[in-house]
Amino acid sequence: MQKFFGVVVLIFFSLVGSAQVKKVKNLNYAGNTSESNTLNIYYKNDGIKDKPVLIFIHGGSWSSGKKETYWWLGRNFARKGVVTAIINYPLAPNVQYEKMGDDCALAVKWVKENIADYQASPDKIFVMGHSAGGHLAALINADPKYFEHVGIKNPIKGLILDDPFGLDMHQYLTEANKDDFYFEFIRTFTTKPSVWTMASPMHYLENIKNPQLLFYGSKTYPAIKLQTPEYARKLKANGIDVSITEVKGKSHIPMISQMIFGCNVLYKDIVTFISHVSST
Repeated sequence: MQKFFGVVVLIFFSLVGSAQVKKVKNLNYAGNTSESNTLNIYYKNDGIKDKPVLIFIHGGSWSSGKKETYWWLGRNFARKGVVTAIINYPLAPNVQYEKMGDDCALAVKWVKENIADYQASPDKIFVMGHSAGGHLAALINADPKYFEHVGIKNPIKGLILDDPFGLDMHQYLTEANKDDFYFEFIRTFTTKPSVWTMASPMHYLENIKNPQLLFYGSKTYPAIKLQTPEYARKLKANGIDVSITEVKGKSHIPMISQMIFGCNVLYKDIVTFISHVSST
């Protein structure tokens, strides 16, 4: 009976916590009517202002994925005091990587200009991406042209990359087997090696000034296991504050799906990082 009562209490407080989280759907950040330029916001309606805000860019090989899949990420972060914006962006084959980067930067601009309405601070913007979303997050942070295109300075306080794919697209596409993945990625990055270089965050490291939190799985793709530590090593050599963790036993998709559970250890690491960087 005591055990049953404990479970009921746990469910009750879980529901109360969820009830405090507000979701605002399908806000258009580009001034058009395209669903690919919309975002959802999750925030805890507790009257506390100037919270940090996390913008999440989903993965999907630059050709699939949508913001609705990650509702649990928004809910979990909001319950932990981090306002969260989960974005859509246009996908291949309709567009290539530069348009994706421009629109991700446009979403960040919209958040900076509007997030105070949702109890967050425009001066505490963090960006997180998984897989291809990690590439886009790293790219707009490293190559200044993306924020120049939308008319603002880079407002990103800190970057969180979860199993990022494509930190060095030139290396990957030069060395990869010409399999289905290769030809799918060519739709996004063309057949030109010069474009592969321009698309690689690894080639703009001298522009990076903000702290970075990196995760990769011990069972993920070889390119991620190679490039993520190399990216961290080079940033540290440039004097950038970088923390990197290899998550044991995790492959690529579980590196994000594990965060369905609000008790997952990555939340503690990310919230601690956000709290520390926000206070500096």
